[in-house]
Amino acid sequence: MILKNADSRERDIAELERLLLIAPKTARQKIEQELRAVRAGAKGEQESAYLIDFDFKDAQRTVVIHDLRLEINGRVAQIDHLLIHCSMNFFVLETKHLHAGMQITEEGEFKQWNDFKKTYEGMASPLAQNERHIAVLKDAVARIELPSRAGITLSPSFHSYVLISPKARIDRPKKFDASHIIKADVLLKTFQDQFEKNGVVDTFANIARTVSLETITGIGRKLVRMHKPITIDYVAKFGIKEKPEPVEAVAVVQESPAPQYAGGAKCQECGAEVDKKVVFFCRLKKDKFNGMILCRDCQQIPEI
Repeated sequence: MILKNADSRERDIAELERLLLIAPKTARQKIEQELRAVRAGAKGEQESAYLIDFDFKDAQRTVVIHDLRLEINGRVAQIDHLLIHCSMNFFVLETKHLHAGMQITEEGEFKQWNDFKKTYEGMASPLAQNERHIAVLKDAVARIELPSRAGITLSPSFHSYVLISPKARIDRPKKFDASHIIKADVLLKTFQDQFEKNGVVDTFANIARTVSLETITGIGRKLVRMHKPITIDYVAKFGIKEKPEPVEAVAVVQESPAPQYAGGAKCQECGAEVDKKVVFFCRLKKDKFNGMILCRDCQQIPEI
C-alpha cells in the first residue's frame, strides 16, 4: 500500500533554469551543478519508486512512504523511501543515482566514478547518512503510540539499505560487509532472503510482533503528517540580485488645447479669434459644446 508519493521537484528545476538566464557568469557554474544534482536525484528516486511500487503497491503486509522529510529535536532526516512491515520492521532506503556506479574499499570507504577525469573520487558514506536518518526516524516514532502485547509496547526494528540503479556497477570488497548496498530491482528478493535467513528465535519474535495492516497504516499516516517539505530560496543561496521588473509605460491621453493667441484663443470650428469671455463661457458650458472653444457665429452664442 502506498501512503505517500514523492514531492515534485519541478518547481526547483524551473527556478534553477530561470536563474541560469539572469545570473552573472560567476554564479552560473554553481547553479548548473545544483541543477544537475536536482535532476539526477529526482530521476534516481523516480526509478527506485517505480520498482518499489511495482512490488509493494498491492502488498497486504507492507506500507510504503516516499520522500519523507522529518524535523525532530533540531535534526533533519530526508528519507527517500520507507517501508513498514506488519512485523514492525522498518526498512529505510536511501537512493543513490550514480552515472557509472560505485566502488567500496576494504575499509568501508565509498567512491564514485568521475567519467570526465576517468577515475574514482571519494564520496560520503550513504550507509552512515542513512543511519543518521534512522536516528531521527526513531525520535519521530517515539512520539507515536505504538501497539502492545500483554501490556508491553512492541518496539520496531530498523534496517538500512542503499539502492543503486539496476544499470550501475558496484565494486564490492571482500571483507567489508556491503550486503546492504543493493540494486533497486532486487529489493523484494533481498527482503525475502532476509526473513528466510532469520533464525528460529527471530522468526518467533517476528510472529509475536505481527500486527494488522490497519495498525501499520495508522503508524505510517502519523509519520506522513510529520512531513515538512522544504522550499529552497535559490536567489539567496547563490547571492543573485534580481533586477526589478520594468513598469509598463501607460500612455496619457490629453485633450488638444485650442490654438492660442495673445488675446485669448481661436475657434476650433472656423479658426476665428475668440475673446477671453467667450472662452470662459465655452468652458463653463463644455457639456453643451462638447468641450470645444467655439466663436459666437459657430454656436450662435448671444452677446455676453
